[in-house]
Amino acid sequence: MTETLASPPATTAPSARLPLLDVLRGAAILGTLMTNVWIFTSPGAEWGALSSGMSETWLASFPDAVESLLRLLANGKFLSLLTILFGVGLAIQYGSAARRGESWPGRYPRRALFLFAEGTVHFVLVFAWDVLMGYAVTALFVAWLLARSATIQRRVMWSAAGVHLVLMGLLTVVLVTEGGLSAAPVSQKARDLYAHGGYGEQIAFRLENALALRMEPVLTIFLLVFLFLLGVRLFRAGAFGDDATGRRIRSRLLVWGLGLGLPISLVSSLAGADLFLLDRYIGGPLTALGYLGLIGALVDRVRRPGPLTHGLTSVGRTALSGYVLQNVLCVLVSYGIGLGLAHRLDDSWRPWWVLGLWAVVCAVLMAGSTLWLRRFRAGPLESFQRWALRR
Repeated sequence: MTETLASPPATTAPSARLPLLDVLRGAAILGTLMTNVWIFTSPGAEWGALSSGMSETWLASFPDAVESLLRLLANGKFLSLLTILFGVGLAIQYGSAARRGESWPGRYPRRALFLFAEGTVHFVLVFAWDVLMGYAVTALFVAWLLARSATIQRRVMWSAAGVHLVLMGLLTVVLVTEGGLSAAPVSQKARDLYAHGGYGEQIAFRLENALALRMEPVLTIFLLVFLFLLGVRLFRAGAFGDDATGRRIRSRLLVWGLGLGLPISLVSSLAGADLFLLDRYIGGPLTALGYLGLIGALVDRVRRPGPLTHGLTSVGRTALSGYVLQNVLCVLVSYGIGLGLAHRLDDSWRPWWVLGLWAVVCAVLMAGSTLWLRRFRAGPLESFQRWALRR
């Protein structure tokens, strides 16, 4: 999925691999885990993230300040980066179809619907905050849009950004005036469910509360459309190339992304949970662009790739498998159906054991994906998807 696209549909340029894309995708997967790991290990887990699990206590103690800082650096940032890269992947597939002379979107809707099915299974069986379902729905629309003119794509992209900003602003006003997030404690029922409940009970709980647990992709659908199209636009502009154009674009993203995104996230985080939407859905996407530029700048300075670069590349090449596996591992470690460490370890162990869990899972993913790719061309879920679609 890393062929280049020199121009829209008429291009016949040969494909070439862009190593930076794999590194970015691997960093986005492991960075998304840095957001989700706090959900797995907090009281009420997936349900708790809807209430007091969102709040941050910067000044309560040093451990709380460390946890809040790490949440700030990850919350919504790497997920937005992953979304941008999904748009890049869509542009690559569009370019590949154009070079082969195939119509578009052709068979791509089947692939998107299969991804939706995979996301549904992941939501029901593993993790309520799945992103695959939202990506699949967005991909269906953006794939259709890629066959339209660049002017239409640009208008849709900026219109989606405008609607998203207005929507987040209005919702934030409601939360501030009503005190919505800060006034909702995690119920004892939710705490007991993930600490002591059975696997079947957790599945039933997700299904019973599917509307609330699937609210994020609904509320952020305009953001998803914008980030998908932004990924397409960055790819076509050459932002991921190993040349002067790519480095120039990435340096601008670094400055503007971090310069605007991090201050917004910091102020929103310090102001309290009622500004959570500004942090995650406005500061997050901006900071993601800064992270893209920062990772690109670091990769540009690496003369001889080491274990970290190789590990991130391997995770990036098996992104779907890595995304699902990291969630499965965290469930088995944190919930009562596994080791149950989330309720066995009291607050005195936080945030250090959570950081240890994140580091261990990252190491497992990097080592496992590297070993896997020595024998196979793609990750297990990626291979299964290709096999199923061929049939």
